[in-house]
Amino acid sequence: MNPRVAIVSYFSVGAYDANSINEDEILSNILTELGIENQVVAWSDPKVDWEGFSCLLIKSVWDYFDYYPQFLEWIEKMKELGIPALNDLDTIRWNSTKAYLLEVQERGIPTIAGKIITKKGDLNKAAISLESDTVVVKPLVSGGAKNTFKIHISELSQYEEKISKLLEDEAFLVQPFVSEVAEVGEYSLLFFNGVFSHAVLKTPAQEDFRVQHYFGGTIQEVKPSDSMLESAKRIMREFAGNTLYARVDGVVINGIFHLMELELIEPYLFLGLSQNAIPNYKQALKVRLL
Repeated sequence: MNPRVAIVSYFSVGAYDANSINEDEILSNILTELGIENQVVAWSDPKVDWEGFSCLLIKSVWDYFDYYPQFLEWIEKMKELGIPALNDLDTIRWNSTKAYLLEVQERGIPTIAGKIITKKGDLNKAAISLESDTVVVKPLVSGGAKNTFKIHISELSQYEEKISKLLEDEAFLVQPFVSEVAEVGEYSLLFFNGVFSHAVLKTPAQEDFRVQHYFGGTIQEVKPSDSMLESAKRIMREFAGNTLYARVDGVVINGIFHLMELELIEPYLFLGLSQNAIPNYKQALKVRLL
């Protein structure tokens, strides 16, 4: 019996997919070429008959952090239905909060982890403990640089009230600002079925620190150094061994690759940037679904 795949996406309002090609459409075309019936559906659409699918392929749930409690409920509902998911739902839940960065760091892997602050947390204490002139403050569950602030230590007091209000609703992560992101950029290494596929360098727009393309950042395909690739492979082995897709984001500091994000939920895969990307993804899907 041929599989019927749900390409799980979101209701786009243009906030997180501006200036990008439609990878949902590319994925649908790949599956169709493989003879696999598929449909793009929003995870939050109450009209979807999930039981009509034999597999969930989580692709572009780019608003999950805006509706996090509902997203967690959806995950539990899918688990109850017993529908296989790629990546699997336990992995997605684990990866949905940036607390995983502290777990990665505890394994001895160079990581830009930071400190978690909650409702009664002390922003100043957390920031000063990082021994960095500048910090980045972001929600523990977030994406797309939403509610993300770059703050010089001398200006913390100007942000305390605003961040205190935000802490009423959710926990935040305070991280050291990494100047290499602005000066060089952030590397993304893409893996399919645990095998390296391609890599890109994301560089922020001038006078900005956010590397996302919808903030004006530029992206180019690159060949990672041997040491960078080995670092990414170690992260994959220890934390993403059974994933269909994974994106290892990081920065090089004094010659050492430091993890910034391990994207296992809904990473943009840069399928239109590398000539290897679509063939590699297609082969990985063929192995998994056929």
